[in-house]
Amino acid sequence: QAQLVESGGGLVQTGGSLRLSCVASGRAFSMSWFRQAPGKEREFVAAVSWNGANAYYTDSVKGRFTISRDKNTVHLQMDALKSEDTAVYYCAAAAQTFSSRTYFSQRHQYAYWGQGTQVTVSS
Repeated sequence: QAQLVESGGGLVQTGGSLRLSCVASGRAFSMSWFRQAPGKEREFVAAVSWNGANAYYTDSVKGRFTISRDKNTVHLQMDALKSEDTAVYYCAAAAQTFSSRTYFSQRHQYAYWGQGTQVTVSS
């Protein structure tokens, strides 16, 4: 069992930066960030492997977001924010390691979820 607690959301202007953090209590393997905008499905943003060696990103955030990990804490550094990044951001953790990079972006692969933190980018 793992519990996830997120922090760092808020309101920022276009082009600004925010840093999200997620602390997992209990064992957590692969960890990731998903986001959900109003009226849309929850989508994959970024993920990091259990040892921090591998990171994956959705195309729309490549070059702007950086995911990092220190043991059971994962950070998402978000730079050059755009209005379309506005969403509730959720931290997720898997109960096992992934054997394929394909699994990192799949919601159903993650057993544990945080409560979400709001990120609002104003123009």
